[in-house]
Amino acid sequence: MSQDFKLLKELLDEKYFQFNNTAFIETDPISIPHQFSKKEDIEIAGFLVAIIAWGQRKSIINNGNKLMRLMNNEPHDFILNFSKTDEKRFTDFVHRTFNATDCVFFLKSLKHIYLNHGGLENAFSISKNDTDVKNAIVNFRNTFLSIQYPARTAKHLSNPESKSSAKRLCMYLRWMVRHDKLGVDFGIWKNIKPSQLCLPLDVHTGNVSRKLGLLTRTQNDWQAVEEITNVLRLFDKKDPIKYDFSLFGLGAFDGFK
Repeated sequence: MSQDFKLLKELLDEKYFQFNNTAFIETDPISIPHQFSKKEDIEIAGFLVAIIAWGQRKSIINNGNKLMRLMNNEPHDFILNFSKTDEKRFTDFVHRTFNATDCVFFLKSLKHIYLNHGGLENAFSISKNDTDVKNAIVNFRNTFLSIQYPARTAKHLSNPESKSSAKRLCMYLRWMVRHDKLGVDFGIWKNIKPSQLCLPLDVHTGNVSRKLGLLTRTQNDWQAVEEITNVLRLFDKKDPIKYDFSLFGLGAFDGFK
């Protein structure tokens, strides 16, 4: 093990423990699913807030809470009973380019998934032989868009096959799959292993990764996701995406850019 590798691992491990704690929750979109205890409520709330997780974090959290109120703070029950008359509740909902049309379709598709596909966890189907979650995301996207959908709405579900980094879906999967005793990620899904997760790559984690010499690719696309995730597996092959806390924290809180 080279000295540079050892120093990098020490830094990443230190920052992982610094930022992976319950104090992190309040200022992060993950605070929305943390309001619930029922598995289905957690995964639905987490999915919806992950989908709108771009822009200012305060705005994301405010709109995530608004969505939960519109769903009577019982997302699973609301989804199962979602009907035409419920659609008007969402007429004024908007988060950046995600509007009422998109929101209503997402609720319809979630109902379809819970009634016909065994819920969100099953919809992210994956083989134990898959090295990462690319196929799980692609399979989920195909299932989610298997009912008639507005043309404008498909853009809100990233597609790794179109080279997207799928940052928000990778983040959502981290929330659902990773399990430790530190209280941030939920670890309530068992069909995907933590070792199969991919880094939620965006401008911030990408820039920090390049500055640390962990990523050479200049675009933040799926190829870059695979590159950085493979490097992080060298530091922890069973739980490589725990270092999302390190990379995000270094950029967002420590100003390391």
